[in-house]
Amino acid sequence: MNDEQLDRYSRHILLPQFDYEGQSSLLGSKVLVLGVGGLGSSAAMYLASSGIGQLHLLDPDTLESSNLQRQILHRENHIGMNKAVSGQKSLQDLNSGIDVYAHTECLNEEALATLISQMDAVLDCTDNSHSRRLHNRLCVMARVPLVSAAAIRFEGQLMVINSQVENKPCYECVYPESNNQEMSCSESGVMAPVVGMMGVFQALEAIKVISNTGQSLVGTLSSFDGLSGQWRRFNVAKNPQCPICSH
Repeated sequence: MNDEQLDRYSRHILLPQFDYEGQSSLLGSKVLVLGVGGLGSSAAMYLASSGIGQLHLLDPDTLESSNLQRQILHRENHIGMNKAVSGQKSLQDLNSGIDVYAHTECLNEEALATLISQMDAVLDCTDNSHSRRLHNRLCVMARVPLVSAAAIRFEGQLMVINSQVENKPCYECVYPESNNQEMSCSESGVMAPVVGMMGVFQALEAIKVISNTGQSLVGTLSSFDGLSGQWRRFNVAKNPQCPICSH
């Protein structure tokens, strides 16, 4: 680290559990954020400010005015812009010392698998179970840690999936594929700070995984109720017949 970096990240370096080595691991890491909406906005901002060396944003969608209620990475004058490009502009203003890459197209499965295989961690910030299942499968195949979250109304959930850790579940173990109709923010609504909290939680767990700091939440499901302000955590087991991670 140079003198500028030592000053910028000094509050991290002061942490005895993290120290110089932890910060160095962040500066040398590559992280992919899948979806730059509500979850991805707050997650990406804290990953960038914390010093992730390479931050990749993937989102083919265009920013709309209704997104600004919760997608705090974006700005009014970015309306009509691709979200990955909008996020890239904001993050470069936040931290010019890291590399931010915008992926603006929907990648086919092979291209996405190649991109994921190059990462140290992936954050699933998408808003549908089909995408989460795909990202879970590709991360398990590549043995890349995945931090997956969701938020709707006043509720949020988070899982850490890490196939490098033996006998721990993946997303499919906990949420087997079903034909149940999903709820969306456009139909059910979502409280903006709840989305932000879950995104920040994702960033923290990714930083812990990359730097090998603290206790990983792999093997658990964390649930937040914004109306009561209560967190709950459940231990979840690996499905020995899981079609994704049992092989």
